[in-house]
Amino acid sequence: MSILDLIFKTKKPGANYALSLDIGTEVVKALIFQIDPEEYKGVIVGVGKEQQKSGHMTSGAVADIAGVINTCNRAISEASAGLGFVPEQCIVGIAGELVKGTTVTVRYERLRPQLKIDMPELKNIIQKVQWKAFDRVRQQLAWETGHSEIDIKLINAAIVDVKIDGYRVTNPLGFQGKEVSISVFNSYAPMIHLGALQSIINELGLDLLSIAAEPYAVARSLGTDNAVEFSAIFIDVGGGTTDIAIVRNGGIEGTKMFALGGRAFTKRLASELGISFEEAEKLKLKYSDRDLGPHLMQKLQGILEEDCKVWLSGVELALGEFVGNDLLPHRFLLCGGGAHLPEIKKVLMKNHWPEDLPFGKPVKVDFIYPKDVINMVDKTEKLTDFQDITPMGLANLALDLVGEERVLGSILRRVVRMMQN
Repeated sequence: MSILDLIFKTKKPGANYALSLDIGTEVVKALIFQIDPEEYKGVIVGVGKEQQKSGHMTSGAVADIAGVINTCNRAISEASAGLGFVPEQCIVGIAGELVKGTTVTVRYERLRPQLKIDMPELKNIIQKVQWKAFDRVRQQLAWETGHSEIDIKLINAAIVDVKIDGYRVTNPLGFQGKEVSISVFNSYAPMIHLGALQSIINELGLDLLSIAAEPYAVARSLGTDNAVEFSAIFIDVGGGTTDIAIVRNGGIEGTKMFALGGRAFTKRLASELGISFEEAEKLKLKYSDRDLGPHLMQKLQGILEEDCKVWLSGVELALGEFVGNDLLPHRFLLCGGGAHLPEIKKVLMKNHWPEDLPFGKPVKVDFIYPKDVINMVDKTEKLTDFQDITPMGLANLALDLVGEERVLGSILRRVVRMMQN
């Protein structure tokens, strides 16, 4: 029985509802959704969006806890208007340059291959995978930050692939074989960022179900797990960061974030045109909607094209970390408010990608729409935009806490809890 199963047996108002909170650099988005564990779906009944004030967030990370709490309160109030309650349970997203996601594969050679794999042996293998991944990420963050010791915490984990003597299986229990190969995707975040989010949730009077890496939530939103034919590069262009997730053969391989998003484009327009940030933001939105005169459209295009080339260099650097023996997925899937800029799609579809980024096929760029997110039904009909994908993806992740777990998922969750404590 899951945590939510116990919660839903109570008779409190909103006991079978939960809250998804996307605390973005530009906007806080709150979704209230009813969870139906039997049909494994969520029905969205409330939507709230509130603009962040300057200085509250920096590159996806909380900079002013009190300010963010006030913004979250307003977004939640808007979402709950007319419902008569606010759910107690909450799933919240986390982003930022120091949030890391990577898949680690460990090959384990069994001393007695004729014996069937049992539960203790499987748990031992998964523990070895997790500690190896943890050490690798700590070393990477220490190198990037210049601090030899950095306190990080595991926030998400998912089994990507399991093979026994090269044969792919979904549940290794009962199988015989010499070599067991397990690939696990893990997301980690620095404790300083997690602590800020936990303080916000506590002050809001909510119970925290989970903190999830936002690119992981977006990559999971289409339900492509174990779809061996599916590979894509997910790009979420937010206000302060761009989040990238690589999915190969149905399994998430890794995530990468860099501090360049829609706010940088707005600042450039404000500087070049000598106007305020607020005026530049309105102008950018009108440009994205092609709601300006030809002369002004052309002028803004010239400014934004240069910035998008800089943005693309960040994408190229991020993708460079995933180049190995396999070709990169040639399909890009875009979401986030910044994806509205026409130049974003244009620069991704360019024909002169660096030779060290091998795609194999011509690049294809598509957008993710709210209707594409699995297991979620929008009863409000207010979710129509690219920027709504992240909170919907977070809500979809909450469904994983409902119902029966698979054997591997159950073992992994216990290992994760052990490492978190």
